[in-house]
Amino acid sequence: MGFLDTFFNMQVIANYLPDLIDAVWVTLGLAVATIISGVLGGALMSCLRVAGVRWVNFFIIVFADVMRALPPLVLILILFFGMPSLGINLSGWMVIYIVLTAVLIAFSEEVFWGGLTAVTAGQWEAGRATGLSKAQTLFYIAFPQAARMVIPPLINRVLATTKLTALGSVIGVKEILSVSSSAQSFSGSATPLTMAAIAYLVIFIPAVIVSHRIERHYHYAT
Repeated sequence: MGFLDTFFNMQVIANYLPDLIDAVWVTLGLAVATIISGVLGGALMSCLRVAGVRWVNFFIIVFADVMRALPPLVLILILFFGMPSLGINLSGWMVIYIVLTAVLIAFSEEVFWGGLTAVTAGQWEAGRATGLSKAQTLFYIAFPQAARMVIPPLINRVLATTKLTALGSVIGVKEILSVSSSAQSFSGSATPLTMAAIAYLVIFIPAVIVSHRIERHYHYAT
């Protein structure tokens, strides 16, 4: 077998391209849902920490530490195989969504919190001096500044977390890796895996380019 026939077999591509396109849409939907929920959840948790309620902060810190410490695959397997014993049946898609969202919330909360703690005390005092409440100072002064500062690490974490959608292959979610692995097994060709690699590049290279543009925009705006 030649190189092209092994990795770029046109007959295999024609046979499995429709399935892979469907898998790309599944992956994109999962990634977008995870990003929106994870970033918004992390931002909300970081804002709640500002309130200084001890038991709330304790819960947030423990949640963030546990989610960052445990491998996502362990959480996925626990939910997928453990929840039915409690009478709760979750689809593979929902399990991946819940786990990746929880992981992204934990990481983005720490990123946003780092940005909020970097806002100087003078900024908070200036807001209070103009008659703003603590919550208004947070939302109108502190958080916008923090958000600008944390864009680079937040984008990196978002990209890293969304690539974990490939873990869906472990529990049968029809995303890119799952479909391409099945196609490789049936066809006996490495071409489906090449198609998967190209699909990931098509998804993530534009995402990386957009992230660089966003970073440059806010870098020049500061």
